[in-house]
Amino acid sequence: MISLNVNGKTYKLDVPSDMPLLWAIRDNLKLTGTKYACGIGECGSCTVHVDGKAVRSCGVSVEDVLGKKITTIEGIPENNPVKKAWVDEQVVQCGYCQPGVIMQVSAELSSGSDPHKVIDSLDDVICRCGSHPRIKKGIKTAAKMMRKEG
Repeated sequence: MISLNVNGKTYKLDVPSDMPLLWAIRDNLKLTGTKYACGIGECGSCTVHVDGKAVRSCGVSVEDVLGKKITTIEGIPENNPVKKAWVDEQVVQCGYCQPGVIMQVSAELSSGSDPHKVIDSLDDVICRCGSHPRIKKGIKTAAKMMRKEG
């Protein structure tokens, strides 16, 4: 039995310790906002926060995150500046990769990263619908919102 802290709740799961965190989140906890796409940690669709840092959940096992705080897209409040900026800037087109992008952007902006560095960090995120220009605009808007709040 493995105990995981996800979105502020503790869950006991009867899963193998080497199971990818992605599958524990999606299949066992039924939190399907975290997406499966490439399965090798390249695209970013499966990004979650582990102790506040962006982590691609398909590449870490549940054993790797024992005792750590895991946050999925479902655990990010609706009034989060990144989520609000995504709505204000109409970032989403198909939306498949967006939960992972929001998770990566929110972790980086929360840690004080410069918005331009955050934009550069998304070079390896695969967005098939071509929302990158709107994603960049959303990052800048979210950074402005966070500066006003701070």
